[in-house]
Amino acid sequence: MIKKLAPVLVVDRIEPLPPLWDALGFARTAEVPHGDGLGFAILAADGIEVMVQTFASVRDDDPAALEGPRAFGAAALFIEVDDLGSVESKLPRETAVLVRRRKTFYGSTETIIRDIAGNVITFAQF
Repeated sequence: MIKKLAPVLVVDRIEPLPPLWDALGFARTAEVPHGDGLGFAILAADGIEVMVQTFASVRDDDPAALEGPRAFGAAALFIEVDDLGSVESKLPRETAVLVRRRKTFYGSTETIIRDIAGNVITFAQF
């Protein structure tokens, strides 16, 4: 059955992303060069992985993946955390905060951000 699930965020460039993920305690465990920059990287923390790959790298690996009406683009991540205040305090100053803090009907308190690649990330504490 399923053993692991790791999102792969497809982005224009990887190099601008690490400040946010570094601040959240993620480390780069793998990097694959592509052209004059990175084409792929794995960011990991506490058994959780997020992978990032550039459009150019995807195009070279599997051009068909970028075809069709719903080609890769910005994604949304929902991340459950133990201490929302701690996460908020670690966000880099330049982070685009979409929702500072809200209570939901399903019992979480959330902060929602947009990363520099356009992905929307919700941090939720139950």
